[in-house]
Amino acid sequence: MKSFLYKRRFIFIPFGVAAFLTVISFAVMTLWNNLLPGILHVGAITFWQAMGIFVLCKILFGFGKGGGPGRGNWMRHRMEEKFENMTPEEREKFKARMENCGRGHWGRHGDHPYAKYWQETKAEEKPAAE
Repeated sequence: MKSFLYKRRFIFIPFGVAAFLTVISFAVMTLWNNLLPGILHVGAITFWQAMGIFVLCKILFGFGKGGGPGRGNWMRHRMEEKFENMTPEEREKFKARMENCGRGHWGRHGDHPYAKYWQETKAEEKPAAE
């Protein structure tokens, strides 16, 4: 037998959303009123104006991480398609150029984003070096 709260859990979702929106709106209002009047010489805002700014920003800039189909990763998909259509000589040139640019950036976070396409060339190079 299911508990009362388990059966009625969807009733609490609007309360959770309202609580989250209240906390975020209060944070936006506090940050705005403490920072922007001194920096940009704008007026203070109310709680409801802060909620409106938050909702407007979510509408304009998106909800969440993005990266879904058709959003965000369009350049990566385009480069993957280009890389798949390259000849082996073009891949070597591309690999050499990409390994030389941004070496410090990729070194901190792991492999280069296109490193998975270079696995076959790296596997061929290792036995030849030994």
